[in-house]
Amino acid sequence: MNRPRVLFLCTGNTARSQMAEALLRKHAGDRFEVHSAGLEPGEVHPYAVQVMREVGVDISQQRSKGLELYLGKTHFGYLITVCSEAEQRCPTFPGLGSRLFWPFEDPAAFAGPEAEKLERFRTVRDQIDGRIRAWLEEMGQD
Repeated sequence: MNRPRVLFLCTGNTARSQMAEALLRKHAGDRFEVHSAGLEPGEVHPYAVQVMREVGVDISQQRSKGLELYLGKTHFGYLITVCSEAEQRCPTFPGLGSRLFWPFEDPAAFAGPEAEKLERFRTVRDQIDGRIRAWLEEMGQD
């Protein structure tokens, strides 16, 4: 069976898109081939790894990838941008099925005490999880 490919795109591919990739894989990895990438890839944020581990998902082996790894080389049924910058700067994907925009706050940009930073990551993780579940339900994939 050919599973539709989904690409989550963010600026850095360090937190939001990494969490989205793992959460869709958790909920529907048998139905979708899931990837993530960034316009300016960095390192996967340790808090993203930590808050995903809290919900039983290990992303410690995931790596940040640049968009050029996929652009013009891989057909995606769905491109989902998870930040405004990626939405604005994303080039056109040849043969793309659907492009969706799910903006989430960048938890790594929060400048506050460590406990509050970690709580921001949890909040964004839960928002992404809720959006993915709603999307799957909308598509009859839940």
